[in-house]
Amino acid sequence: SPWKAVLLLLSPPAFSTSCALCAKDRRLRQKRAISERQLTRYFVDQRKVRVVGGQGGDGGHSFHSEPRKVFGGPDGGNGGDGGHVIFKADQQMKSLSSVLRFYQGFHGERGGSKNCYGANGAHMYVKVPVGTLVKEDGEVVADLTQHGEEYIAAHGGAGGRGNRFFLSNENRAPKFFTPGEPGQERVLHLELKTTAHAGLVGFPNAGKSSLLRAISRAKPAVAAYPFTTLNPHVGIVHYQDYEQVAVADIPGLIQGAHQNRGLGMAFLKHIERCRFLLYVLDLSVPQPWSQLQDLKYELEAYEKGLSERPCVVVGNKVDLAQSRINLALLREQVAERVIAVSALTGDNLEELLLHLRELYDTFVKTEQSQGQSPVKW
Repeated sequence: SPWKAVLLLLSPPAFSTSCALCAKDRRLRQKRAISERQLTRYFVDQRKVRVVGGQGGDGGHSFHSEPRKVFGGPDGGNGGDGGHVIFKADQQMKSLSSVLRFYQGFHGERGGSKNCYGANGAHMYVKVPVGTLVKEDGEVVADLTQHGEEYIAAHGGAGGRGNRFFLSNENRAPKFFTPGEPGQERVLHLELKTTAHAGLVGFPNAGKSSLLRAISRAKPAVAAYPFTTLNPHVGIVHYQDYEQVAVADIPGLIQGAHQNRGLGMAFLKHIERCRFLLYVLDLSVPQPWSQLQDLKYELEAYEKGLSERPCVVVGNKVDLAQSRINLALLREQVAERVIAVSALTGDNLEELLLHLRELYDTFVKTEQSQGQSPVKW
């Protein structure tokens, strides 16, 4: 009726998104700023883990009996198998800090009567970051480089046999059964190597963290003293065609880093996963080309062929007066392409992003030509 239509128009809606009291606050909460010193407690790239598989359930021991069938024979079922301990690579995990020191799979249940088998123990899944190496006695036993990849760290024990299993013509009423086997026990060493497409390599205070903040949404700590970055950071560079390039900020290296000086080999290993390198040089220091020579020497001394990967030289701090003089000298001394930028003012970042995309496209074509699937973010 027309009166009902009028009442429906005049009555307020049950839920109004325009009302300040009813509408949800959809604003994203601002992430709490974590300093680099606080971040060292959360970022862990090595962990020693003891894993034990679940114990198998014991076999059942029973004899079937019902009216008019007193001697029904043995009917004890087998016990359930113990659960495995499985490492599973998860792209959401960025550190080994949440990995505990000990894991054990769930035990299998005991076999029941009436030939009922015991339930298998549930598997224990341990989430680890992508790029985790699993070592045992110094040897690599697994390399989890893909999201969702799994590795059985400890197998569960097999369930025991019930007395029904031992029934034979010679023994029509077996009374014995077997207990469940214990699970496998191992001590494994987990080592995280950051997986990224590009790696920022340079000496302390070269401006790597500032550059990563300028080209991505990552927020590494920035300060005027050396060794500000104590942990690797990964920033994602977004392009208009929805391609994403991961850039890792490796902590600063010094001369003798391959001999474990400074931050040493603890962070040289993170460069191994990078497909191409960005050498960040400070143009304001005298003879910046000597930094490039020292960096390549440290990488080559750590792993042969590491310095020969596709690369580009990024001359940072071009906004300073002395840097413009050194830029011309740097281009005469090095054979690689030199891109002069300023992470502080944002000068010439477009050229760097375009060349970064060229390196990424070349990497994708190379991986596809070899029948491999390139790492996607």
